[in-house]
Amino acid sequence: MELVYAALLLHEAGEEVNEDNLEGVMDGAGIEVDSSQVKATVAALEDVNLEEAMEQPAAAPAAAPATSGGEEASEEAAEEESAEEEAADEQADEEAEEAAEEGLGQLF
Repeated sequence: MELVYAALLLHEAGEEVNEDNLEGVMDGAGIEVDSSQVKATVAALEDVNLEEAMEQPAAAPAAAPATSGGEEASEEAAEEESAEEEAADEQADEEAEEAAEEGLGQLF
């Protein structure tokens, strides 16, 4: 997941997302990565329009039902929203991992 974040950072900075730049970001952050992971990430992101991907909204949380339960209802709504955000984050992580795995498969 760190490599995807590094790729997004490079994109935002206007830098090319390539193996050398990704390794540089990871080295700068003090994170060790395997070169095959870097290659797989670059390959997986090759056909991805990062600008378009970043503009797509994450899964929107469902609207909390209007209740007159006061504080308890608002706490429940906050818990539900938090759980939905966690689920959306997990799904995004899984999608990024799948994309990286697809890129790795293309190397062989």
